[in-house]
Amino acid sequence: MIDKIASNDFQMIYIASCGEGINAFNLVESTLVQFPDSEISVVKVGHIRSESQVDELIDKVKDIESLIVHTMVNFKLRQYLTRKGIEHHIVTIDLMGPILSEIQAFLNKDPLEKPGLYREIHHIDLKQVSAIDFALAHDDGLNPDTLMGSEIVLLGLSRAGKTPLSMYMAVMGWKVANIPYVPGVPMPRILDAVDRRRVIALNINVEQLSSHRKMRQESLGTADIYSYVSKQDIEDEIQNAQKYYITRGFSMINVSNKPIETSAEEIIEMITRRFMANAHLDT
Repeated sequence: MIDKIASNDFQMIYIASCGEGINAFNLVESTLVQFPDSEISVVKVGHIRSESQVDELIDKVKDIESLIVHTMVNFKLRQYLTRKGIEHHIVTIDLMGPILSEIQAFLNKDPLEKPGLYREIHHIDLKQVSAIDFALAHDDGLNPDTLMGSEIVLLGLSRAGKTPLSMYMAVMGWKVANIPYVPGVPMPRILDAVDRRRVIALNINVEQLSSHRKMRQESLGTADIYSYVSKQDIEDEIQNAQKYYITRGFSMINVSNKPIETSAEEIIEMITRRFMANAHLDT
């Protein structure tokens, strides 16, 4: 099987699931970090409930150097996907079937084979999952082309706490993007099109910003550019950022010496007060 997929052209892993495919996606992503030089894209194909949907996936995959990892609870559908994979010389990896079979034999009881049951029982909020995916995809200025989908946009200097604050609010179901403000570096043009009432700039004092940057340097175990910046330079950087925020009419909150929870509550209250029932964008 290894010989079969060993190729310099190998580029895609498809996650096929009768649900969202999140668990399989996380497992594959955690596996891929063991191969740091690979450039493999992982694509989720969820809510597969029929053979025709399997056929659509196979048609999409058959001409690409890729493999399919699947977590479908329906026995017949798993068999169908495996058979189609063999017919088209596509490697398929079944993550769900072996576990189900072993537990079925141990309990001497048939599984329900009901898609989405775990999410239903544990009340996992799909909006929360979507918000976390969004925050990850828009961390530190990534994917500016889809910035208009943001419910909240955080701006701030490096090490001002944008990422942890974004992720905290994402867990609460908010689609948050964060963009670093670097003096002298142009901001994404699309930021001009974002409703400025949704843009929140993070202010932080000199002492805490300096401390955060030094901690970052220590965690990396290497020299960091910010460790060589003087207190005066950091003050100038903060003032430069504040002038930009004021010029653009962006709201500012002070995150100095505040727990993430407090800053998040302040931002969410601000956005909710401004937009009321429209605080969350329609998806």
